[in-house]
Amino acid sequence: MSPTSHRTIFDTPVVAPLLKRLSVAWLRWRGWQGQGALPPEAARSVVIAAPHTSNWDLPYTLMAAFALDMHIRWMGKASLFRGPFGPVMRWLGGIAVDRSRNTGLVAASAAALVQAQGPLQLVVPPEGTRGRTRHWKTGFWHIAREAGVPVQMSYLDYERRVYGLGPLLWPGDDVEADMVTVKAFYAPIKGLRPDLFDQT
Repeated sequence: MSPTSHRTIFDTPVVAPLLKRLSVAWLRWRGWQGQGALPPEAARSVVIAAPHTSNWDLPYTLMAAFALDMHIRWMGKASLFRGPFGPVMRWLGGIAVDRSRNTGLVAASAAALVQAQGPLQLVVPPEGTRGRTRHWKTGFWHIAREAGVPVQMSYLDYERRVYGLGPLLWPGDDVEADMVTVKAFYAPIKGLRPDLFDQT
């Protein structure tokens, strides 16, 4: 079975529309504003989730996704899916990633995007971890390129209390050039822990 084929919180009848209304209300109450909209050509896409500096990023990402009418899946470390919380994390859209092994995740994720029958936005944090890291990973770029889908830039700017969607990037032939474009977009955006967001 594809890692993105199970039902999630975003396509569960009755629950999904209720959580959308609650998410919009909560974000407004907390002073957050949304910007941008998912273009039709990004219905199937790889979404950059950055900056990723705190555990709070997950609930805010889920609420922002509801508010922006997205159907996301997100990648998380395998330990989050162990024990009784595993089914809950998968229902929330999570896909377990074992960072200690080469599991062919790029190929599997690209295939899932190609084969998806409906909207599917695969969220990938380029830092790979919420801790400080000095190099961005390019897995999101390789998944999008192999699947023939765009990269949708998304963000949570805690300083301005703005969540939203930025421009699309169609992967070209030069990953380094595309990474320069991506990093330039995220340069002014502040995570909850700005000291952990390093774009080198």
